[in-house]
Amino acid sequence: MTQTVLPLLIFLFPLAYSPGPGNLFFAANGARFGLRATLPANAGYHVATWVVTVGIGLGFSAMLDTVPALFRWIGVFGALYVLWLALGILRAGITPDKVAARSAGWWDGAILLLLNPKAYVIIGLMFSQFLASDADHRFGLVLLIASVFTLNNLLAFLLWTIAGDRLARGFRNPAQARWLTLAIGGVLALVGVWMLRNGLVG
Repeated sequence: MTQTVLPLLIFLFPLAYSPGPGNLFFAANGARFGLRATLPANAGYHVATWVVTVGIGLGFSAMLDTVPALFRWIGVFGALYVLWLALGILRAGITPDKVAARSAGWWDGAILLLLNPKAYVIIGLMFSQFLASDADHRFGLVLLIASVFTLNNLLAFLLWTIAGDRLARGFRNPAQARWLTLAIGGVLALVGVWMLRNGLVG
């Protein structure tokens, strides 16, 4: 078990903790609404992460190989969804009243994972490295890898959310807080545009 978990964590560290659509989305929501309000979306994202990871580990990736256009469409719809989320964050920054702004919910988190092509690439690459073709007890190994991947990702998202929350606390002035939210929402929008360009051109 240690022979799999430790190399897997080393492999995942730069992928999980670097800026990406998920990390920036939760950092923005943490800055706007605080850590506690992001927990339902975080739960939705990571329940979906575990289910999708197990599915890919047990053969879902074969469907992506058979229908390569499916991956491209996932990327396009994922980019559009990230842009839609960024628009909501930007609107929250413009709106001074927190009642008018809504924090992300369970389904927002789940959909964000399902439409995140970066997640599929990482999961596929991870299994190509850590799931040997002749491995005994493959089902148990898939469950172990999926669980380690999900928990590590959850920790990364919580750290990014806390960072957003702490950053926002330094902007106690409402006007400053709105500018911070607009800045983070703008960065997330740029990520969405980059994802859309890759999905359409790549």
